[in-house]
Amino acid sequence: MLKIAPSLLSADFKQLDQEIQAVHQAGAELLHLDVMDGHFAPAITFGPPLIASLNKPAGMEFDAHLMVQNPERVIESFFGIGLDRISIHVESTIHLHRLLKLISEQNILPAVALNPSTPLESLEWVLDDVGMVLLMTVNPGFSGQSFISTVAPKVERLKERIAQRGLSVEIQVDGGVSAKTARSLVDAGMDIAVAGSAVYGQTDYAAAIRALKEA
Repeated sequence: MLKIAPSLLSADFKQLDQEIQAVHQAGAELLHLDVMDGHFAPAITFGPPLIASLNKPAGMEFDAHLMVQNPERVIESFFGIGLDRISIHVESTIHLHRLLKLISEQNILPAVALNPSTPLESLEWVLDDVGMVLLMTVNPGFSGQSFISTVAPKVERLKERIAQRGLSVEIQVDGGVSAKTARSLVDAGMDIAVAGSAVYGQTDYAAAIRALKEA
């Protein structure tokens, strides 16, 4: 079944712990943490100190998406703060394999992320080393952007490559995912939907998550 990962970036920052508990109780399996440094992505969000201060509900995974240039400089600061998954952008580093190995050694699920224009060929050589691939359906930097529909076939091609190689790799999709766009993405092979305004922008979180799962 489709897993839902609400993006904390769309939550009310005046009551973060309550917002996290609310989406967990509403049925979300993961919490998506968008870390931006103002270089790789134009916005600046939050980092390890804030993540470390969050109360993680039992049974919920914390999923960090590092939109950071040269993440090898800061990766160790993301260890030991309660993260279950860390996604590194293929475009952000020349040390991708080394970073994935470091993440795995911390018993954290290593993942790679691709911008919409980045071809799948860029991750062929590390596909055996990850537990998840994050495909962006918007350009990284701001929430509320329009969904780039041409990424759906990219999801399908990735699913085929994973199956052909007999791997157990989840596909996460981030950007503009809603009840309207989820169906085509699930059909293509999406396993995890990152949802910002589609969950935190709604008054009833449980209804919003249910709408995504039933789409």
